[in-house]
Order: sequence, then structure tokens, then C-alpha cells
Amino acid sequence: MERKYLLGNEAIAHACLEAGVDFVSGYPGTPSSDVIDTIRVQPDRSFYVEWSVNEKVALENALAAAWCGVRALCTMKHVGLNVAADPLMTSAYTGVTGGLVIMSADDPFAHSSQNEQDTRCYAHFAHVPCLDPASVQEAHEMIRDAFLLSEEFGLPVIFRPTTRICHSKGDVDLGPAVTSTRKGEFHKDPRQYVVIPAHTRVLHKKLNEKQAAIRKRLVEKGFNRYELRGKTAVIASGIAASYVQELLPRGVSFMKIGAYPIDEEWLGGFVRKHEKVLVIEELAPEVEECVRQVAGCVPVFGKKNGYAPYEGELSPAAVAAIMEKAGFLPKNPFPQVSPLQGLPPRPPILCAGCLHRGMFYAIKKVFKDAIYPSDIGCYTLGLQLGTVDTCICMGASITVASGISHSGEPHDVVCTIGDSTFLHTGIQGLMNAVYNGANMTVVILDNRITAMTGHQPNPNTGITATGVEIPAVSLDAVCRACGVNFVETVDPYDITGTLNVLHEAKKRKGVKVVIARQMCVISARRAGVKRGRYTVDKEACTGCGTCVRFGCPAIEFSDEKARISDLCSGCSVCAQLCPVGAIGREGKR
Repeated sequence: MERKYLLGNEAIAHACLEAGVDFVSGYPGTPSSDVIDTIRVQPDRSFYVEWSVNEKVALENALAAAWCGVRALCTMKHVGLNVAADPLMTSAYTGVTGGLVIMSADDPFAHSSQNEQDTRCYAHFAHVPCLDPASVQEAHEMIRDAFLLSEEFGLPVIFRPTTRICHSKGDVDLGPAVTSTRKGEFHKDPRQYVVIPAHTRVLHKKLNEKQAAIRKRLVEKGFNRYELRGKTAVIASGIAASYVQELLPRGVSFMKIGAYPIDEEWLGGFVRKHEKVLVIEELAPEVEECVRQVAGCVPVFGKKNGYAPYEGELSPAAVAAIMEKAGFLPKNPFPQVSPLQGLPPRPPILCAGCLHRGMFYAIKKVFKDAIYPSDIGCYTLGLQLGTVDTCICMGASITVASGISHSGEPHDVVCTIGDSTFLHTGIQGLMNAVYNGANMTVVILDNRITAMTGHQPNPNTGITATGVEIPAVSLDAVCRACGVNFVETVDPYDITGTLNVLHEAKKRKGVKVVIARQMCVISARRAGVKRGRYTVDKEACTGCGTCVRFGCPAIEFSDEKARISDLCSGCSVCAQLCPVGAIGREGKR
């Protein structure tokens, strides 16, 4: 046994190695990305690992591997499970032979997500077990044991850590990594794997028959447990359970729910021993609804009667406030904290030299009054530049643009989407827009990497998750294959050339695609690309503010003159925008 201080995702990754994982797939999504990023760089790797083009593809790959008897891990974030929901629901019917663990990382408070949905609801819907860790150590133990649980019941198991688990650090007791000797072998059984209606009806009945045994097994394994201490009780799940344990007064019973489905007979026996019960959990009232079903006359406090919030991330202070409000804590030990007044806002911002900023400038210049649907990625920050009007989910910029185009909206429609997002779910939308005669401009922001989630490669990068060089996908060829006649590639650092192409696109009817291609500035820095810095000639600068309004964080105003800081990456766009030519490359003026 070895103890290390690890990030939650690192502990999760190591546990998969301890379980002898054979097959790993996923699509990057914060807060889950670090798991595959940790696994894929392991030396002496005996297992297969891939970044898939989307979550549906990742799960179908992993499911097939598990059918062949090997242990498979599939990772994503909570909204990615929406994309994978189709195979998830049916995988519960077909079952698995080798262990299949689906890690779907939830993001309470939406730190880096478009919603706060609760993966436990999907597990309930699909009738598959779900493990909900309360600490980094427990996350390590749970996902290691999840493979065994999957194999015991022949079902996929969902593992649901949250941002606070994935991105916290803690001491973790580690076991040795295991090198698997399993080899995949598919045994044909159409009644199990071909889900035509006649087979489905039988498989659904078998799935339902497994539920009672699963509930009891989760209690036996200690995932769900309690301590009787008095006449009142607090029931908590996930990270909230850790917070409750820090605050719980003596004489108050405690139940920790770490896995679903919950054994209702076991739960009811606990609840009915108490005079009142408080349920604390993040997001959906999954535990609370179960408690209310078995409580009988026992009063239950929680979300449904206003004692706990339905949204947001819990903290020790928030949990203390809930416990005080419900009468389970005499006094909240955390003082009220108010933010200092007058602090300047610090919203997220595109990096200095980011290709997206130059492209957004050019789009705004040519399509002044257009509608701008956008997508999930760094470029969503174009909101601050006035070029993002909608953002729903991966790939939706193109389909939303198409819908607006067909609605009768008189203004131009210009949508933006990243290269990885386009390959994830944008291609079908583009094909549909061309097929149905939409009138719109699609700008693919091609920075050659999946940047927002940590610079994972994708089919456009020309390298796999394990560093193997492969032919890069041609976005130009894909767009033309979808039926687009106007496809042009521009360098967004060349403002004049970019403006010319956008003007040409504006003149034409139908679907037009402009590919803005330039390496992500962070990737360029790592690759050793040096463009040189730019400086401002103080004598020539008139203080007009044109460069500052461009929004680059490297450009500042000092003594009513522009100044360029050492954040400059040398993109040269500000020099092209300066109306008096006061900006030039350092050492070349």
C-alpha cells in the first residue's frame, strides 16, 4: 500500500489501473478530462485508450469491448451523457460480460457547463447502479470496485463524481496497478445483443428482476450505511455527506448514501426510528424522494419544503445553514461573508493573441447587424465581443443558425463552431442546412486542438490520444462532401485577407463555410513558436483606444496612451488595426 497526495481525477485514474482496465474511451469535458489524460500517458501501457469524437461513439466503443469480456471505462461530463443516452438506455437491456464503468462527472454550480443536471436521474431512468463518492479516497475505492459490481450483475455501472471531487486533492491509499491478461472474444447471442421488439420485452423484464438484488448488494458492500445516535437524523449523499460529518452534533443519527438504487426496506427501517429526518444532497432530490416514500408519518426536511436548494454547489457553510434552518444545528459556525464593494469585475477572457478574437472582430466588421449563434468552447467568450447570441449544446450553433435562417429573420446569420465541436456533432447540422437550403455563414474556428478542456487531440490534430501520428481530417473536404460550394480557409491574423473572404461570403446565397485556421496560442507557445512582441510608439499613439477596444489582455492604457505588456504573443492584429500605425514589432521600428 502506498499513500500519495493526488487530484481526485488522478486517484480515479489510478484506481482504474488497479482494476486492470483493458479499454478506455471518452470525450473531454471538464471536470472529467484529467482521467484519460492521466491514463493515456502511462508508461508500459497494456490497455487500449482513445479520445473518441463524441460521447455516443465513446460509449458504443466501450460497450462493445465489454461485450467481448474485457473491462472498459468510458468518461464524459454530465452533459455528455445526454449525447450518449441512446446507447446507455439500451446497454442496460443487453447488459455486459466484462465490467463497464461509465464515469459521468457532474458540475454543480455550473463552473464550466451550460446546466447543472444530475446524472443520478439518468441512472434511475436506465435502471443501472450509480456510485456517488463523498471524498477523493472514496472515489478511488468506488471506481475500482465498480468493475466488479458491473461484472456481478452484468450491467453497466455509472460513476458520478462532482467537480468538487474531481478537482480537489487528498491523501489516497493506492494499491498496485494490475496488468490484465484478458483478451476480448465476442460470443454471438442475437437474443441478448439484437434489440428487436421481441427480444427487448424479455430483456426489460430481466433488467427489472435484477433491481432488488442490486439494492441489497449496495448495502452489503458498505456504499450505503448508517449510525444510530438519537431521535433525529440527517441523510446525505456525495460530497454533502463529508460536509455533514464535519458538522453533525452528537446525538443526531447519520446515514450516508453512496450508491443507487437505494434499498427502500433498509431505508425505511432507519427513517422510522426517528422523530424527524433532514436530507441534504446536491441538485435533484433523488434521495429525498425515496425517503419521503418510506417515511410514513416521520417529518422529512429537504428541498421539497424549502429547507435546501435545488440548484448550486454545496459547501460546509451552506450545509451548516441548511442544518440550522431545519433545527439540526444550534448555530451556524460560519460567519456571514460579504464581498468587498467596488472591486472590478474579472470575467473569463480569451488569451492574448487568440485566433478567435481576430475572427470575431472581422465577423462584426462585415456582418454588423447579424444574428450570431455560437457553440461550446473557448470561443463562447465571444459573448463579451458582441458576437455570441445563442449557445445551447455541442454542435447546436449550426442547427440553430439553420432554424433562424428558415424562420424568416431578415438579418444575416453567422454561426461559429470549433474544430473539435464540429467533428463532435456539427457535421450532421451542416449537412442538414445544405440539404434544406438554409441561407447562412458557418465559421469553423480551427485552432487544431480541443483547447477548452485541456488541449486534448482530436481527428483534426493529426495525433491520437497516445501520441500516434495519423492523417488529419480535412475540414475543407468534409464541408464540401456535405454539399457546401463556398468553402474558404483564412488566417485570422491576416485581418485584410479575412475581411475580403467574409465580404465574398456575404454576397452569396446558401450555406457558406469559412475555416479560420491558426494554432492555439497556448499550443504554439508549448511548441516553441516565436513571433516576437509588439510595442507602441508613444509619440505616434493618439490615445484613440481602437486597440484597447479590440479586447486583447496584452493591451493596456497608461497615461492616456496604449501600452503592450509581456502577455503579447506576437499575433500582429493590433498593429493592423491601429489607424495611425503606432504599433509595430519590437526591434523593427
